Amino acid sequence: LNAINNKMLTELCTVLKKSSNDLNVRVVILMGSEKFFAAGADIKEMEKKNSNEMYLEDYFTEEHNIISSFRKPLIAGVSGYALGGGCELAMMCDIMIASESAKFGQPEIKLGTIPAAGGTQRLARNVGKSKAMEMVLTGQVISANDAKEIGLVSNIFPVGQLLNNAIDLANTIASNSLPVLIMAKQAILSSMETPLTEGIISERRIFQSSFALNDRNCLLYTSPSPRDR
Repeated sequence: LNAINNKMLTELCTVLKKSSNDLNVRVVILMGSEKFFAAGADIKEMEKKNSNEMYLEDYFTEEHNIISSFRKPLIAGVSGYALGGGCELAMMCDIMIASESAKFGQPEIKLGTIPAAGGTQRLARNVGKSKAMEMVLTGQVISANDAKEIGLVSNIFPVGQLLNNAIDLANTIASNSLPVLIMAKQAILSSMETPLTEGIISERRIFQSSFALNDRNCLLYTSPSPRDR
């Protein structure tokens, strides 16, 4: 079921670290199986832990930080269930696309706890306070169509076509300058955490710094004369 445990996250972070340093990698696609993107955290791994252990171990925090701070574009291709930590893992990605069978939810409330990998934070930023409250406080599971309607996913595809469409999207993104991709991602993510005025300043500074790059293509564009417009 692609349950999220320490082994899974360690392996995922190893791949992301390697990809981050590989200049031949411009985009990473994260997918599960057709039936399960990730069913959630591995309950068996956590059920015997007490509050002190969870607090002192700072459970999964380092791994989550590695995933969410990955500099290159990260696409989540979600098919089947993405629940609890699985939904949170998908939300750590930059673009989320889904198959028609995808299901999303934060059901931690039904286990007597709350989301702990950004489910109360990223979800509210993605879909708004009211819908986030509804999903977290009820533990409801929503369909791919509902997820697209509220802005959690950008596009929906038939199950068998999800991977090909994820690759097409990745190839389109990868055709652009890698440094500028990283800059653009940084600028958009900063908008989630800063006031508009500060975000605009940050955007402008990143834009200005892009003029130092060798792969800037704006000089190839010639503005049309007034009579040609």
